[in-house]
Amino acid sequence: MSDVQDGVGEPDAFERLWTPHRILYIKGENKPTTSDEADCPFCRIPAMDDAEGLIVHRGEVAYAVLNLYPYNAGHLLICPYRHVSDYTDLTDDETAEVAVLTKQAMRVMRTVTSPHGFNLGMNQGSAAGAGIAAHLHQHVVPRWGGDANFMPVIGHTKTMPQLLGDTREMLANAWPEE
Repeated sequence: MSDVQDGVGEPDAFERLWTPHRILYIKGENKPTTSDEADCPFCRIPAMDDAEGLIVHRGEVAYAVLNLYPYNAGHLLICPYRHVSDYTDLTDDETAEVAVLTKQAMRVMRTVTSPHGFNLGMNQGSAAGAGIAAHLHQHVVPRWGGDANFMPVIGHTKTMPQLLGDTREMLANAWPEE
């Protein structure tokens, strides 16, 4: 085998899109090992500057941050600052601001990226699919017709057309001032 093949096997008719960054998510990098606040990325992120933490907007009791392992370009998470796992444990102020930031996120994305639709949701508990069950977060995922093409179905690969830093800057710049 030649060094050009780099261990990928015999050449064939398929083009390959390598996404080595995904292995970090698969292996659980940045995933908390406990449910403690000290081990929670959603508690650590607000202490970072906006660009480093991928924060798009800071509210009073909640904030909008890009998902480090997005389902789609522009995938945002709306998180309360407080370490709380269950929706029913949110204060009225937290519930209201999570809702307001979700609406603002949709408006901003419509302005800057013109998605055709959105997936919104919270996964409550590990059994429901929450990757970080100890800290509630609302997903705001922009969708476009045809964004779920053959790549994830056949190639188990999601193509991302924009770098996270560029997406964060674009959305943060378009977020309305209070």
